[in-house]
Amino acid sequence: MVDSKQQWKAWLYLSPAIAILLVFTVWPIFNTVRMSLLEGYSGLKAAAGMTFEFGLGNFQKVIEYRRFLQCLQNTALLCVLTVPVSTLLALLIAVALNSIKPLQKILQTIFFLPYVTNSIAIGMVFAAMFNIVGSFYGTENEIIVTAGIINNVIEFFGGKPVNWINYGSTYVANITVMVVYIVWNALPFKILVLLGGLQSINKQYYDAAKVDGTPRRRVFARITVPLLSPMLAYVIITGFIGGFKEYTSIVGIFGEQMGPPDDAGRLNTMVGFIYDALSTNSQGRASAAALILFGIILAVTLFNNNVIKKHTHY
Repeated sequence: MVDSKQQWKAWLYLSPAIAILLVFTVWPIFNTVRMSLLEGYSGLKAAAGMTFEFGLGNFQKVIEYRRFLQCLQNTALLCVLTVPVSTLLALLIAVALNSIKPLQKILQTIFFLPYVTNSIAIGMVFAAMFNIVGSFYGTENEIIVTAGIINNVIEFFGGKPVNWINYGSTYVANITVMVVYIVWNALPFKILVLLGGLQSINKQYYDAAKVDGTPRRRVFARITVPLLSPMLAYVIITGFIGGFKEYTSIVGIFGEQMGPPDDAGRLNTMVGFIYDALSTNSQGRASAAALILFGIILAVTLFNNNVIKKHTHY
């Protein structure tokens, strides 16, 4: 504990970090709240000397925007579909990796590689995999479609190519592609966290279960999952927080139009809505949307925390 007479030294050492937090964290939050309460706020208009009245008009404009509910639906749907699937897959893969001794480090590195790869670059690769690359006329003037690797695999097993992301594709096909991509992209971090938790579990529990002849499924359900529940709670909560901020993955696959060419904006999310407002110099509306998103994330996080806390063993 620092002596009260020497506390000024501690504050001196902390001052650079505090100054950075004030400038780049506290002030932007305060400014966002301020702009959201200035009706019709625009940075260019403010620079020209225009004044704005305080009110809730920006929040009303966000809610009344014709595609607001669709943005909210896309965001919520991606969260509900991807977080449980990615968490379950990460748990199974982490348990499998923990039981493999040869090549364990190499396999951990391979599974972790997507986490350090640029999301836009990964999205472009997935777009090529699900894309219909092109079409041309054959020798008898028939149209021959050159499909991506996913459709090639489907055809190999006797199925028909699916229009996943191109012109005329369905909403279900678009969401399916996004779920596959987001789940794959979310696995590395979750695997790393859960694997670290597995390796910290006392081996005596497993030795006692082995002596009793307990089946592996019961060991998994009664020992592994309960003792791993703090890490599971962490990855679930952070998964929902990250899911509600989903944006780059959709841009990586569909581009800035956030949807197939015939229906731009079909897969737009809340973060995409905020960027759209900023691109039109509507900082007030963007700030209001950001606060609405913050409120939704806070409510979902508190709800998850209350539910998960009842099943978490520390």
